[in-house]
Amino acid sequence: MRVSITQIKEMKQKGEKIAMLTAYDYSTAKLIDEAGIPLILVGDSLGMVVLGYDSTIPVTMDEMIHHTKAVVRGTASALIVGDMPFMTYQVSYDDALRNAGRFIQEGRAHAVKLEGGESMAETVKRIVSCGIPVMGHIGLTPQSIHQLGGFKVMGKTPEAAICLVNDARALDEAGVFAIVLECVPEPLSKLITEKVSVPTIGIGAGKYCDGQVQVISDLLGLYTDFVPKHAKQYARLFETIKQATSDYISEVQAGTFPTKKQSYAMDESIIAELEKSM
Repeated sequence: MRVSITQIKEMKQKGEKIAMLTAYDYSTAKLIDEAGIPLILVGDSLGMVVLGYDSTIPVTMDEMIHHTKAVVRGTASALIVGDMPFMTYQVSYDDALRNAGRFIQEGRAHAVKLEGGESMAETVKRIVSCGIPVMGHIGLTPQSIHQLGGFKVMGKTPEAAICLVNDARALDEAGVFAIVLECVPEPLSKLITEKVSVPTIGIGAGKYCDGQVQVISDLLGLYTDFVPKHAKQYARLFETIKQATSDYISEVQAGTFPTKKQSYAMDESIIAELEKSM
């Protein structure tokens, strides 16, 4: 059985912490699903960690749908959230509804995520009214990185803090089932978590959020171009993979791979007959 939106909401009421990870492919999704992760975000962060873009901004709907389908195929239990890419929901309500619908119908996702607070509240209402669950995202919003002036902590001044509280309340009232708080000071994220009825999912927002989300490539130590302060590398697989690749190259060059164990046998009489006929 899939984790449901209702179950995610109930976790806040029960005081149960929510773990969430990103995934972008079938194999990774299958592994973390079997490990028991309840929420998987197919994040537009795939633009940087999978596709090699310098930000999330170039990511397209077709790319997101492609990866979302792969993640869904790899899972049986987790609730899958598709991340709506830049300019797929900001232009008009029609665009937002159409693209959110694509995530559900084509991508087979169970919910969508979009960035923005009060300015996106009406868009959220319209998507939710069509039966599509929405996860909000405030604080550092990577799709607005040029306007924000880079990756930095948000809500550090009284004015900015009030804006974030108002954003969270607006999203809550609009009908989101959860809100991602990214790069928000811990005391502020604690306040927001107490003021809204839905779970808050932190990334660089401290321990008082109802849950936490991490980029899987950061957690596994696979993406080394940039490691955020708030990320924890539970493994350093880039070193393991690099060493394994180096060992493979060395064995191929030395002629020690493949061994007999990696080779398929054949009746020698067949080879003898072949040689006679050639």
